[in-house]
Amino acid sequence: MKTLAMLLAVSSTLTTFAVQGADDPSVVGVIVCPEGAPSNVKLAAKEVRRYVYLRTGTLLPLAVRAPAGSAIVLKTDPALEKQQYRLKTDRPVLTISGGSDVGVLYGAYAFAEKLGVRFYLHGDVVPDEKIPFQLPVLDENRQPLFALRGVNPWGSHPFGFDAWSADDYKAIFTQLAKLRMNFLGIHCYPEGHPYAEPTVWHGLAGDFDAQGRVRASYVSRYFNTLLTPAWGDYLPKRTSDYCSGAAQLFERDDWAPSALEGHCPLPQTPEACNEVFNRVAAQFEDAFTFARQLGVKTCLGTEAPLVLPKTVAQRTHDVRAVYEGTFRRIMAAHPLDYYWIWTPEGWTWEGNKLAQYSNTVADIKLAAEALKNVQAPFQLATAGWVLGPAHDRAAFDSDLPKNIPMSAISRNTGATEVDPAFGRIAGREKWAIPWLESDNRHGLAALQLEVGRMRRDAADARTYGCTGLMGLHWRTDILAPNASALAQAAWDQSWSTPPAASSWSVAGQIANYPDATIAGTPDAPLYRSCRYDLGTIRLAAPNGAYKVTLKFCEPHFKAAGERICDVHLQGRTVLTNLDIFAKVGQFAALDFTFNDIAVTDGALAIELVARKSLPCISAIAVESPGFASKLNCGGSAYRDWQADAPKPRGLPCDDFYADWAQANFGLAEAGKVFVAMDGKTPQVTDGGCPSGRLTPVKTPWDDIAPQFAFVDELERLRPRIRGAGNLDRFDYWLSIFKYVRSLAQLRCALAQPDANDLARLYADAYRHLLATVNTPGGLAMVVNMENHPGWGPSVAKHAAQPWPREYQGQPRLIVPTVRSVVTRGEMLTLKIIALDKQPVKSVMAHLRPMGKGDWKAIPASPIARSVHEVKLPASDDDFEYHISAMTADGSKLIWPATAPQLNQTVVVTDPRW
Repeated sequence: MKTLAMLLAVSSTLTTFAVQGADDPSVVGVIVCPEGAPSNVKLAAKEVRRYVYLRTGTLLPLAVRAPAGSAIVLKTDPALEKQQYRLKTDRPVLTISGGSDVGVLYGAYAFAEKLGVRFYLHGDVVPDEKIPFQLPVLDENRQPLFALRGVNPWGSHPFGFDAWSADDYKAIFTQLAKLRMNFLGIHCYPEGHPYAEPTVWHGLAGDFDAQGRVRASYVSRYFNTLLTPAWGDYLPKRTSDYCSGAAQLFERDDWAPSALEGHCPLPQTPEACNEVFNRVAAQFEDAFTFARQLGVKTCLGTEAPLVLPKTVAQRTHDVRAVYEGTFRRIMAAHPLDYYWIWTPEGWTWEGNKLAQYSNTVADIKLAAEALKNVQAPFQLATAGWVLGPAHDRAAFDSDLPKNIPMSAISRNTGATEVDPAFGRIAGREKWAIPWLESDNRHGLAALQLEVGRMRRDAADARTYGCTGLMGLHWRTDILAPNASALAQAAWDQSWSTPPAASSWSVAGQIANYPDATIAGTPDAPLYRSCRYDLGTIRLAAPNGAYKVTLKFCEPHFKAAGERICDVHLQGRTVLTNLDIFAKVGQFAALDFTFNDIAVTDGALAIELVARKSLPCISAIAVESPGFASKLNCGGSAYRDWQADAPKPRGLPCDDFYADWAQANFGLAEAGKVFVAMDGKTPQVTDGGCPSGRLTPVKTPWDDIAPQFAFVDELERLRPRIRGAGNLDRFDYWLSIFKYVRSLAQLRCALAQPDANDLARLYADAYRHLLATVNTPGGLAMVVNMENHPGWGPSVAKHAAQPWPREYQGQPRLIVPTVRSVVTRGEMLTLKIIALDKQPVKSVMAHLRPMGKGDWKAIPASPIARSVHEVKLPASDDDFEYHISAMTADGSKLIWPATAPQLNQTVVVTDPRW
């Protein structure tokens, strides 16, 4: 058996450990939390106790003062920054300290990671094997690289937060705190673009009561399975009509969030419309209050210019008054830390006219005035599919007050890097939002491994001085590597090496015109290529003074006034209203040289700021005595000019996946399979938001099959997996891999459809999918299979007979929403899905105080189909539980897979402490 010493010797860079006898003072006897400590310090103490218990089987006592012997002590330290924590051993005491109660909580979770625990959005991973516990020697002092770190979950279709209940939000908030993240922000679509979501209500100050319950509203909705038409091409279909046993996963035909229960597909009366908004607000009141207790900030918002609902526009066109009503209602209804206003979505691919930009700025300023007028306790921010308008992505920095943070998701559904224009924004908060998954290139029902890209985007965000780093996502468990990598990169980027002297960082797109005749130069190869749609170009260079030569050529436009830009060197404007065609025409060389350009921080920055269309540049030379670097932008090497190699979209991630595979499977070697696939997972749909389609592929499967060799590579490792939890997690990923391979086979078979072959392949895909359903996002993948016309229906039309209704897989217990922290006095309601070919005989929850006592069996109540529910009584003490079920053939099912040795544990907190 591994000792904690052996584990920490691998997982901690600062740990030394000598395994000694049981009477050694290094054996911890107590966890100390001072009397009167803030609530999160007390929670931190309980969390340390939880994870020590899960890893060692020892439940340490809690005390208010340190005894004479060995102890773990938790305390705040005003010498630290608020989010900073320190783990420091001065034997016989290990101190976990933080600059605030939240800092201490972060320290507790960092300590749990030293024990081998890993945290993800969907839950914890605790290694199967227990270890002897002795006091580790630690000296770790960490503070975050970004003040705000978190997620931007998305909705609008089955995937994402549409289906989340208050418990789902609370589960996510708990995991964010464990990941040492502190932000969750949600976008809300307005009426007509494409429909009103009930996330944000718009109206006037007199339209709600003192508790924020609205008395006047309009039709709003989240996704549900009875909608017609539904955005994303979804068709209405009752869940009872689902095939392959999938119907058993759902208790109602109208799979929908609780806010819409009884009002599907849409609320039909004014009273029903009000109730939907009020239910969502009550959900946010419950969940956002819980988030605030854990130090997680919340953010909601909609688009600019503000789209007034028709019922509101019939009464007023005073935008500021509507913003005031919106803000006052939020103040009455639920906590909030930020209200963000999203710029028009079309800016990312259509660009914008200056009048559109001016209208957007005016709208945001009206919102700022309204916020001030109502004295809202939350802050205004901007967000968007792009950072700013096409003529200058950093334009808001000049036109909006500095107390408004600026943020943006990365363009092209994350294919494009973090916008370099962040680097030109100064004196305000700025949040980069990379995509944890794409809803377009691969689709939300496919596999997306993007750890290397997460690292690259996090490193770029840090380079540009961003103060916030959030990940956009829909699903959770299938994104565990991506979310974990982003969370880690918000605290530690030791894997990122500083650029060597003479290394270039160039953003944007590449264009080549190899046959063009270039006028005005003997060096035509330098002007036959270019970079365009770019922001800041950086060159690592020693401090000193340089001669900088910029070479331009207009390769596209045939008239003046079509492409105009400004050029900045080291933040100073050196060219204004540059119009290449106006000076030399098309396909002609145009050079500018600037002397005595100072570098004082090891980097030279060149910025091309658009005034009209996208700027382009052909070549750059930076020279001084003893130093020269010349770049042929977008082109190959030429004489002493170096080639412009595309910047890799991802950074190396071997170390991440080795740790991830060791924690999840107990086998670090399995990480090599994931490294090989990171950023390269085969596309198994035809793309398109949100999930793509299973369109025919004419290439024979035998030619495509080698792309899926990773499936067999992973399966060959299965005999080496030891432990029930390791095997359960391994089989989840193996089933995901087999599922995407089956989809690829289906597409090939659709090119020459054979009814029997399609039926077999579709059954395989469905069986593998149902083996992975663990979360609301997993249920959404099933809904997508049934309700999206490009999925099951497109395959079924080639089948000779209807798909079988019976479940074909192995019996399973599923708990879609798993919470691990509850508030004192809170009853925990568990939904349990007992999936088998025949209805199970019984489902039981087994409950006891954490680490002690006999198990109490609580029968679960059948709700409908295979769905059961059990209510765990409110508790003042931490507890643990597991679920069992007896199948029709007498077999016993257990959840979690490691029970009863390792059970689901729940820590009870109280904000009144």
